[in-house]
Amino acid sequence: MNTKRVLVAYGTRHGATAGIAEEIGRTLREDGLDAVVLPADDVADVRSFDAVVLGGALYAGRWSGKAKRCAERNEQYLRNRPVWLFSSGPVDSSAEQHEIPPVKAVARQMERLGAREHMTFGGSITDGTPGLIARAMVRQGKGGDFRNPERIQTWAHHIGRELIAA
Repeated sequence: MNTKRVLVAYGTRHGATAGIAEEIGRTLREDGLDAVVLPADDVADVRSFDAVVLGGALYAGRWSGKAKRCAERNEQYLRNRPVWLFSSGPVDSSAEQHEIPPVKAVARQMERLGAREHMTFGGSITDGTPGLIARAMVRQGKGGDFRNPERIQTWAHHIGRELIAA
């Protein structure tokens, strides 16, 4: 049997979403899949992949333009393979406490691509995050790393099981 190739692509500004994508890729590889993790900007063609996981950071309720453009650029091929979408963003524990529905732009992409599922993970804003808004949030005590590796791995294992069973 051929090992399924999975692309995990992400749009990020400051690296938190990249960390989530890396965790998803590592978990899928543990499950025996051939997972490749790439920035969304670097994805020109998805045809060599059997499935795609595409994620983007949320800023002020908007999904990463890099992730959105990747989806649009590859739409005709993404519609013909299993696709999962994720968002990273809430800089609090809300993503742990309840399912957060996708923002409008992500819901639209899900529909256009026929995506199987969407998941929102907590984001991260720390002392090392560049930008005035990030620094102000950290100063006001509103920062932190709210990415939960166990939750990310659980979702990635779920994707891996679906792909292996297919």
